[in-house]
Amino acid sequence: MSEPAAPFAFDGRAIPSAAAESSWRAGDGHVIRRIDWAPPPGQMPKGALLFAPGRGDCYEKYLCVLDEWHRQGWSVTAKDWRGQALSGRTGFDARTGHIDDFASWVADFEQFWREWRDTVPGPHICVGHSMGGHILLRAVAERRVRPDALVLVAPMLGLNPGWMPTKILLPLSRAIAQLGDPRRPAWRDSELPFSTAGARMALLTHDERFYADEEWWRKERPELGMGPASWGWIAAALNSIAGLERPGVLEAIEVPVLILGTSADRLVSWPAIRRAAARLPRGELVAFGREARHELLREAPPVRTRAMAEIMDFIDRSVRTS
Repeated sequence: MSEPAAPFAFDGRAIPSAAAESSWRAGDGHVIRRIDWAPPPGQMPKGALLFAPGRGDCYEKYLCVLDEWHRQGWSVTAKDWRGQALSGRTGFDARTGHIDDFASWVADFEQFWREWRDTVPGPHICVGHSMGGHILLRAVAERRVRPDALVLVAPMLGLNPGWMPTKILLPLSRAIAQLGDPRRPAWRDSELPFSTAGARMALLTHDERFYADEEWWRKERPELGMGPASWGWIAAALNSIAGLERPGVLEAIEVPVLILGTSADRLVSWPAIRRAAARLPRGELVAFGREARHELLREAPPVRTRAMAEIMDFIDRSVRTS
């Protein structure tokens, strides 16, 4: 297995000097924020890595992870999803996360991918966390993008409670969404369901440093903050999940896929992750337990070190055999 980079002191409250923040314009004109770590002049990178964060996320949370990949020799890019972080909103207020259809995000990613792929030398790797992992997997399943390898970290392949099947949750969520404006929030306060601010960390990570860095960015850049999802988002998410659950969809994916997940995840369905991994012809699953919460790449050192090493080992093996 590839070894991660040696431990280093990293300032999680500053944009690294090697990185550049800019914007990208989608086909309909919507402006979406991005950040790129280009290799030093004259240095050929190992390849290019594109990272997609989760719902309510921002790339500021993952600066340490992205910088580590860059220091290992990769050209690294991350982007917002339209409607969150500093890429506008698609609901009627600045707090609620809304989307009418996940197809909008898939289309954005396809366009961004094609432009990004043509500007950086390969191999081209995609890594997605939570909702980002779901969207990337769907884009690959629909043959909209074809990376050399795909890594999904705690992907949103089912919503909790995991014991209730999508075929029941989907019509229920649609009915609730249609009772009023589908852009209205599905719960109060935090971006995480059934979570007060004090309990939020217990859902995400054991690492107090990473959690404190995220809180710092939310104060430094208040527009990053996002609250609950809308009922429309929930219905759209379940509709997209149902699409991936259809027989034959995941079974047709030819791209090598690594999935990392934890049985202690209280935000996405661990049983759904296991089922999806078993259906992928070139799928691999790395399982964590109670030592890990939802944000595996922002966890305490033992978990994070293992996760990063598993990812690099998988990428090395996938690139050699592609």
